[in-house]
Amino acid sequence: MALTRTAGALTGEPSAAGRAARAGSRRARNRRTAVVPTVILLLGAVYCLLPVAWVLIASTKNNAQLFNTFTLEPNGSLWSNIRDLSSYADGVFWHWMLNTALYAGGGALLSMTVSAMAGYALAKFQFRGRQTLFNLLLAGVLVPPVVLALPQYLLLAKVGLTGTYWSVLLPSILSPYGIYLARIYASAAVPDEVIESARVDGCPEGTLFARIAVPMMTPGLVTIFLFQFVAVWNNFLLPFIMLSDENKFPITVGLYTLLNRGSSAPALYSLVVTGSLLSIIPLIILFLGLQRYWRTDLASGAVKQ
Repeated sequence: MALTRTAGALTGEPSAAGRAARAGSRRARNRRTAVVPTVILLLGAVYCLLPVAWVLIASTKNNAQLFNTFTLEPNGSLWSNIRDLSSYADGVFWHWMLNTALYAGGGALLSMTVSAMAGYALAKFQFRGRQTLFNLLLAGVLVPPVVLALPQYLLLAKVGLTGTYWSVLLPSILSPYGIYLARIYASAAVPDEVIESARVDGCPEGTLFARIAVPMMTPGLVTIFLFQFVAVWNNFLLPFIMLSDENKFPITVGLYTLLNRGSSAPALYSLVVTGSLLSIIPLIILFLGLQRYWRTDLASGAVKQ
């Protein structure tokens, strides 16, 4: 043992005890450095979830408790608030929810379809001006939707579509960010070899796209659908500008009108809070229901065909 330690000292190699000590110190440093990002993530989670927790608790209070006390203790008025909200104006709240589901579901589905076709074409076809078109799409990603709301209103007013369901649906179909994601995902998830093999076998381009490319792009397309669904569901300015009929309002504009009426009828404030809680439940269900697609193997579609 003494000879081994002497040989290690002569050759400059650390002993087993020294190596163990150094490994232990590295693990301790890694644990210390991992604490900072963990704390930052926890603070971010609290920052994001605290408003949701407040809405959940506030929706269990009646109007008097909502304004006279500020505690995080829930009360038992949730079901009565839901009943009052459901009976308000002959159940107009649930009509707003159905309108929002139509706008968000239809708009997200159409946007996902257009994004999938455009992204696949940009990724797998060679044509003149392809890179220029893609650069224009990137520029479109940088343009805030708020800037486009007024030009879209003027354009749709020219063809007489303002005040209709189409005035909210049509602007949500084309998503530059969705096309960008579809193009990037198609480039990574759909191998050129699979496409060439299908073309050699005589597979038509439409069938190739629908039965081979789309299954391989499914996780990316689900992400595009979710992004667009949430964006349309939470959209306020566009339907606020386009629509004047209360029966066509989405949930965002509908709750805004209730909030404005609350200045003369304070009892409506508890209904607004309860409606805000109910409006986020479909988003939570959608995210939980579609999570499994993100765990799908990217090549599973090619294996099944």
